This record gives sequence, structure tokens and C-alpha cells, in this order.
Amino acid sequence: MVRSVRRPSRPRDPTQSLERLQGQRWPEPPEDATSLVRAVHALRRRPVGDLRPEELARLITQDVGLPWLLPLAVRILRDTAPSQIAGGWYDDDLLYAVVTRKAQVWERFPELARELKATVETLVGLSRYVRGDVAAFCAAVPEESSRPKPTT
Repeated sequence: MVRSVRRPSRPRDPTQSLERLQGQRWPEPPEDATSLVRAVHALRRRPVGDLRPEELARLITQDVGLPWLLPLAVRILRDTAPSQIAGGWYDDDLLYAVVTRKAQVWERFPELARELKATVETLVGLSRYVRGDVAAFCAAVPEESSRPKPTT
């Protein structure tokens, strides 16, 4: 049985908010909402291209807007990996948010999962707080070679 793979949706216009991309406006949070709930509601209204890594991490850990935000987060992680290898700063919060998404999420985006795996496998000296989660993520990502090879 051949399963169709749904590709991540990439916003054509990074000036659009998750509300607009998803076509769904959430009501205002209740008066007694936590600061997390208020923040998530507010971040959904901001242009996705303006979200900082820590804001992406906050939304991703809440499983909000994953088809749009995971590609952005993986790109940030990929683009900053070379500086981490050279001894620069690396965003453990964003890395943690991304690698701890459930396996079902990554099954929807296998190419993105392989790209992230290739990126994190280059990282050195990861924090002990995220090292185990990164290893578990890498172990769960199937190798590309497991796909059937075309016959000639």
C-alpha cells in the first residue's frame, strides 16, 4: 500500500499570521487564562516571519501551527548549526521543542525529519538536558534507504 505523504505547508508570504494561514481566528482567551495561553493567542496573530526562536519554541511545544512552524524551526536550526559546531551559541529550547514532537507528527513530514536528523547529528557538546531527546528523535527517524528503490 502506498501512503501519500503530506508535505509541510510553507507560507508563501511570511508576513501572514498563523490565524490567516490556518484560516481560523481563535476567540480572546478567558479572563483567568494563564500567561502561556495568552502568549499563544497573541503569537498566532503575529506574522510567522517575525517570530523569534523562543516564540517558535513556545508555539511548537503547544503543537500550534506545526505545518507552518516546523519548517521555519528546522531552517533556523540548520542555519545555526555551523556556528554551534565552531563553539557558538545554539538554541536548546527550540531544539528541544522540535525533537520532542510526537512520532505521528514526523510521520507526516518525513523529509523534514530527515533534514533535522542530519542537522542534529552534526552538533557537538549538547546540553545534558536535551541530549537524550535528540538521541531518541534520531533513533526514531527511519533511514531514507528504507524506501523501495526504483527498478531499472
